Amino acid sequence: MLFKIVIITLLLFMIYNLFRALLIMNKKPKDKINATDQTSMTKFIGRRLMLSVAIVIILVIGLLTGLITPNPRPY
Repeated sequence: MLFKIVIITLLLFMIYNLFRALLIMNKKPKDKINATDQTSMTKFIGRRLMLSVAIVIILVIGLLTGLITPNPRPY
């Protein structure tokens, strides 16, 4: 159960970072001189990518250790 909670929490945090990047992308800069003061969109996209990799690695570890059982193949 704890394994699933961790996966869901990581997925929610990934979606949160995706929407933060969306808000930064849609925000118009007030002036081009102070544009470097703003947070970069790539920071949030990079976090989302790292979380995606972490989720895949956790799922593979869960499958290999038997914490997660995949659905059986249909015959």
